[in-house]
Amino acid sequence: MVANLGKREPPAARRGTRRRPRRESALAWWALFAAFAGFAWWLQSWRVALLGLLAWCLYEFMLVPTMCRILTQQGAACTERTRGRLFACGPDHQRLRNDALWRLAGLRNPFQKEPPPDESETGVVVVSSDVRGRLTLLDRALILLAAAGTIAVLIGTIYGFR
Repeated sequence: MVANLGKREPPAARRGTRRRPRRESALAWWALFAAFAGFAWWLQSWRVALLGLLAWCLYEFMLVPTMCRILTQQGAACTERTRGRLFACGPDHQRLRNDALWRLAGLRNPFQKEPPPDESETGVVVVSSDVRGRLTLLDRALILLAAAGTIAVLIGTIYGFR
């Protein structure tokens, strides 16, 4: 039997991994927001500007391609891809993200009934769940900006009904 000398073997680290599908470019979203701004400027309409602001807030909350970034028990950040700054990659990480969002609002999560299961079962914790679920500075800033934008849109909508 003759070995296939023309075909290169893939590296060992890449064997058995599947390729993730490409996401749309963030430039497409920013082009849409720029179109909203240009259209609002051209029409001299603050209502169209509010609609663009609402689209940006929706994008930041639920559609922006980002990483989970919840710390594992060993201290490394999760590198799974997610959509939106409010979401995490799985149920365990989502629980930590929800707790962090409640803390960002200055409240304790009222829906958490029992202590986190990952700390009590394993007995080996390098990073506690309060630290693991912390939002990065960029996430905190953009979530707060999007929340302020949403409130501005609501106030503008109420003002527009008058």
